[in-house]
Amino acid sequence: MLKMENYEAAATRNPSKVTSSRAGSSSPPPISANSSAPPPVIMSPCAACKILRRRCADKCVLAPYFPPTEPAKFTIAHRVFGASNIIKFLQELPESQRADAVSSMVYEASARIRDPVYGCAGAICQLQKQVSELQAQLAKAQAEVVNVQCQQANLVALLYKEMGKSPQPNSPQSVDHFITSPESPEANPCSFFEDNNLSGPLWEPALWT
Repeated sequence: MLKMENYEAAATRNPSKVTSSRAGSSSPPPISANSSAPPPVIMSPCAACKILRRRCADKCVLAPYFPPTEPAKFTIAHRVFGASNIIKFLQELPESQRADAVSSMVYEASARIRDPVYGCAGAICQLQKQVSELQAQLAKAQAEVVNVQCQQANLVALLYKEMGKSPQPNSPQSVDHFITSPESPEANPCSFFEDNNLSGPLWEPALWT
């Protein structure tokens, strides 16, 4: 009772002080900027879980190989193999081979959708046919190259043969041999007169008398 009386007396003397103290006691404490927590990061489910409409767990087997940005990849594989078979295949393989297995399943499923009869085998046969055709073209080109090389070798041999039959240019040794040879009348001018003297006298005897 004494406290209430003192409070009422103080309120009658200085009412502004009492109201300010009430306002200060009722105002919430200020929130500092450092105390604010970061917003939670919302992880989107993988494409497989999104298509299957199930919750994507933290250790989802399909999440690393079917990201949410590639939903068509899982749609194609799921259409041919099924989600349960895909999960079973991946669980039976080590992690180092799972990426290659997923790529193989997606490729085979795409081929099966394009060609329901032959599937991936049809694409392999088509590629083998192209390889055989290219190998035949390569063998034909190599045979033509060998034929051209043989023709070139024959032409070169013929040219050397013709050059061997053609007369050689006069060398200094052949000229000396031609000059010193006694058989040629140009080399020994006296032989010309001797041959003519054998047939008869060059001048008549009456001319000397």
